[in-house]
Amino acid sequence: MGHAGMAAAAVRYLRSAGAPTAAGPVEALPRPDLRAVGDDERAPVDQAEFRRVLGNFASGVTVVTAPDTGATDHEAPAGPAGFACQSFASLSLDPPLVCFMVGRTSTTWPRIARAGVFCVNVLGAHQGDLCRGFAVSGADKFAGVAYDAAPVSGSPRLAGAAAWIDCTIHAVHTGGDHLIVVGRVDALGAGDDDAAPLLFHKGRFL
Repeated sequence: MGHAGMAAAAVRYLRSAGAPTAAGPVEALPRPDLRAVGDDERAPVDQAEFRRVLGNFASGVTVVTAPDTGATDHEAPAGPAGFACQSFASLSLDPPLVCFMVGRTSTTWPRIARAGVFCVNVLGAHQGDLCRGFAVSGADKFAGVAYDAAPVSGSPRLAGAAAWIDCTIHAVHTGGDHLIVVGRVDALGAGDDDAAPLLFHKGRFL
């Protein structure tokens, strides 16, 4: 599927989830032709070994949040949504885009998709316990957590975070057992420039 097709598919997905989308068609940027590796071209690697080796890459830690969109019959009670996320990166300067990856089986992602917006909270070194709370499935992750509303999306902006990036969902791409979510940055800010970040390496916080 080409870039235009992927963008159109993302818009259809968001509309099916009830999320607001920007008016007008999504403009596709030119890109080179890419060829995917065929299933018969490379033997799959062992998943445990994949996890062990990739664990050598130290990453920052974020919490991705979205505002309350109300409950549905098959979801948790109403309230804001959020989950701990290591797979986050800046993507583009012009236009300003960021991305994060989320598992297809995530129960939080449909709520973020329906909201159509999100806030990335970059955690500081002192927020390991906060991250663990947002990594638990099925709990009230916001119980006892201080936050205010991000200025554009209204998504929870967690108190004490090293930085925050307020976004509108721009596109959603498939990536194996994950989805690649691209966000257009609407507002952002940072706290103390000297604050140490929370890092994750080989299965533990640094």
